[in-house]
Amino acid sequence: MGRSLFLSILCLVVLALDFYCYYAILSVFKKWSAKTKRIFAYIWWAVSLILIIGVFCAIYLNLFLTIRAIILVAFFLLSTAKVFMLPFLLIDDLRRLAIKLFKRKKKPAKVAEPIAGEPISRSAFLVKAGLVAAAVPLSSLSWGIISGAYDYQIRRVRLVLPNLPKAFDGITMAQISDIHSGSFYNKTAVKGGVEMLMAEKPDFVFFTGDLVNNLTSEVKDYQDIFAKVKAPLGVYSTLGNHDYGDYYFGKETSPAKVKNLQDMVATHKIMGYDLLMNEHRRLKVGGEEIGILGIENWGMGRFPKYGKMELATQNTDDLPVKLLLSHDPSHWRGEVLQKYPQIDAMFSGHTHGMQFGVRLKEFQWSPVQYIYKEWAGLYREKQQQLYVNVGYGFLGYPGRVGILPEITIFTLQRA
Repeated sequence: MGRSLFLSILCLVVLALDFYCYYAILSVFKKWSAKTKRIFAYIWWAVSLILIIGVFCAIYLNLFLTIRAIILVAFFLLSTAKVFMLPFLLIDDLRRLAIKLFKRKKKPAKVAEPIAGEPISRSAFLVKAGLVAAAVPLSSLSWGIISGAYDYQIRRVRLVLPNLPKAFDGITMAQISDIHSGSFYNKTAVKGGVEMLMAEKPDFVFFTGDLVNNLTSEVKDYQDIFAKVKAPLGVYSTLGNHDYGDYYFGKETSPAKVKNLQDMVATHKIMGYDLLMNEHRRLKVGGEEIGILGIENWGMGRFPKYGKMELATQNTDDLPVKLLLSHDPSHWRGEVLQKYPQIDAMFSGHTHGMQFGVRLKEFQWSPVQYIYKEWAGLYREKQQQLYVNVGYGFLGYPGRVGILPEITIFTLQRA
């Protein structure tokens, strides 16, 4: 399905939902004056049509980033609120339909006079309950945008590696992932997160993919900020599923898609990141070495499999510890555990923790766990480990509720 067709269908669905919610609200507030109903109608349909037109403009026109973000955020929030309201309206309509069908089978009875002070009808109750239900996600998701989108959290992890050379004992490493620069709308906040990372003074840094949403050009306004990520032993990076332009250009190769990927590779180089594309580096400290391996995206299901572990692991048998950068955590269970027992630890991102859930010291939950078995934090199986970073940026919903943006600081230790 083409992008224009998808957007057209989406907008028709949204309009249908608008009509349904609009008439349901009017049916409850029957006592409104004609003037009040007119004002409500003007506001309701003006906002709806402006947002629908705005979505097309935000996607197809070169609008300022802030304006585009405001339009898409408002559209997302209001549509989500109406979806939460929908079940209550459907229940009410089904209830009223059942009553009508039941009454047709019975003889008409004398209609009783309404009793003064009669409590709220079940119909009005359900619609008003729907309005309350719509207000809950609207308020919580709004708070997630205001408070959560750039509320960077530093998570400290002790990474025990049994074969770690003595020279590396106590060394620090940082990881960030899923920057998604095409979603940002606050350069000051983004810069503040990078400053938090640099204040930790890591010895080396991993970036595990998804620098952009679709096009390399999205990072242009933030390139200088992320170029400030430096470390004495280097910054190593890999690509994520969004970095190839597949979601914009399609799966087929085209000159524009090839150019987009070339620009992505060049951008990593300009920022000073050592991009690993199915290859490895030897990291040397005090005459001792460990291996840093990085592969292109390798995902399950619909996600692309460009990664080639056989190339990344070539000539690494002599290295006592091997650390793998691989964007998608499903790669760990899908291939690494089965075929590459020599990989000591793998570092991923991709899941974002769905940007919604609960993450405490001893407990974490997110709907994404029903899709990914490993979705946030440190996992161990036998002698191998995986760490999943929930991401620096955001995609789709421009905020976070409970699952906050992450900067991970590892301390490497011998067993």
